[in-house]
Amino acid sequence: MIELLAALSASAAAGLRIALPLLLIGLLYGESLWSRVPVLSQVPPPVVLGVLVSWSLFELFASKKLLGQRVLQIVQLVFSPIVGAIMGMAIAQAAEVPGWLVGLLGFVGSLLALVLQLVQAGWFYRLRGLPLWAILLQDFLCIVLVLFAFDAPQEGGLIALLLLWLAIRSSKEWYQWYVQQGNPHRRGNPRRYKQEPD
Repeated sequence: MIELLAALSASAAAGLRIALPLLLIGLLYGESLWSRVPVLSQVPPPVVLGVLVSWSLFELFASKKLLGQRVLQIVQLVFSPIVGAIMGMAIAQAAEVPGWLVGLLGFVGSLLALVLQLVQAGWFYRLRGLPLWAILLQDFLCIVLVLFAFDAPQEGGLIALLLLWLAIRSSKEWYQWYVQQGNPHRRGNPRRYKQEPD
């Protein structure tokens, strides 16, 4: 159970940022952890470090501008499931769980990261850009979730589950907002006569 909560915590961090969590586990817990992770183990550590540092800096600075947020949304939607799986598997391998459980935790981590990223994309398009306080909160949560995955997996897992609950609540709110945009007499087809474009 502890391994599951730790994997959820790390994968939730990948749902917020894609390079920063991988960089943190390498810098804080040793590059040897990268050597046991699928995909990263096939790349020389200096190359991995250079790519992760570059993209982490881009994430931190580009996310504060609207154009940077647009670029990050596209890239993160594609790569967040991959990084979520990598983070989940890295935590599982660090905890030395059985082989079949490593794959399962990677799959669950991939789904969690994708769901969190889809929620962020939805808020981005509904608000036409995320406010600065939300971006700073994402950066903070990403770092905290990675640290908790190793040092306090129960707390990290609970934060990840809370984020998942917020994501589910958000999807319900979006659906109600979307239906209300249409003609009141044509609720069955909310896209028709919308007050605001998608």
